[in-house]
Amino acid sequence: MSHRGKHSTSRHSKGALDPEVATAGHAEAELHGFPAEHRAGLLPEKYFRWRAGEITRLEAFCDVVFGFAITLLVVSLEVPRSFAELIAAMRGFLPFAVCFAQLVMIWREHYRFSRRYGLEDPYTAFLNVVLLFLVLFYVYPLKFVFSVLSAQLFGTGPSVDMTRHEGSVLMMIYGFGFAAVFFLFALMYRHAYRLRGAIGLGPVEVLETRNSIQSNTILTGVGLASFLVALRHPEYAGWVYFLIGPLLAINGTIMGKRVRLLAEATQGK
Repeated sequence: MSHRGKHSTSRHSKGALDPEVATAGHAEAELHGFPAEHRAGLLPEKYFRWRAGEITRLEAFCDVVFGFAITLLVVSLEVPRSFAELIAAMRGFLPFAVCFAQLVMIWREHYRFSRRYGLEDPYTAFLNVVLLFLVLFYVYPLKFVFSVLSAQLFGTGPSVDMTRHEGSVLMMIYGFGFAAVFFLFALMYRHAYRLRGAIGLGPVEVLETRNSIQSNTILTGVGLASFLVALRHPEYAGWVYFLIGPLLAINGTIMGKRVRLLAEATQGK
C-alpha cells in the first residue's frame, strides 16, 4: 500500500465523516431548513427552523452590551496585591456566579429569539434597546442583592445592616427589574406570533412560539408576585422565585407533549 493510501486510511480511522453519513446529515438539515453545515444530531432545535442568517449589527451590539454587563459584575478589575486581597476577592465568587448565570440565561433567551425569527423591524429593535437598558441598569442592584444574601447565609462578605423599609425597597427594585426583562421577551415573542404568516411559521413553530410567550409570562408573573410580597413582607419576597421551577416544569411538560403530538401528526401527513 502506498504512503498516500495509508494516510487516507489513517484519516478515516481517526473519525473522518463517512460520505453516506454526511449526505444523510445534510438531507436532514435541509429537511428542517437549516444550512448544510448542520449535520444529524447537531441541529439547533428539533422542531424549529432558524431564520436568521449572518450575525447582524443589532445582534453584535447586544452581545457587546451583555459582555459589558458581565464585566461590571467583577468584584475588582485590579489584580490582588496580597493574599488578604485575594481572599477578599474570592469571597465574591458565589454572588458573581449567581449573577453571571442570570445574565447568561437572559442572553440565551435573546440569542434564541434572534436566531429563530431574524426580525429587525423598528418595533423589535426598540424592544431590544429597552432590554439592554434594563440589563445595564439592574447590574448593580442584582449584584447587591446576591452579595447581601451570600453574606447572610454563608458569611462570605461584610454584613450589610438594612432597615425593614430598605429591604422592602431593595426586593421591590429586584422584582420589578426581573418582571420587566421577561415582559419584554413576552412582547418580542408576541410580536413574532403576530407575524407568523409573514415569516412563514409552521404549525409546530407557532405552538413553540406560544410556549415561549407563556414561559416568559410566567416569569413576569413571578417577578410581580415577589414585588407585591415585598411591599409588606420583604423577608419572604425571595422565596417567591422558587415557584419558577415547578411552574415552568408544568408548562413545559404540557406544551412539550402538544408539540410532539403535533409534530408527529404533521410528519404523518
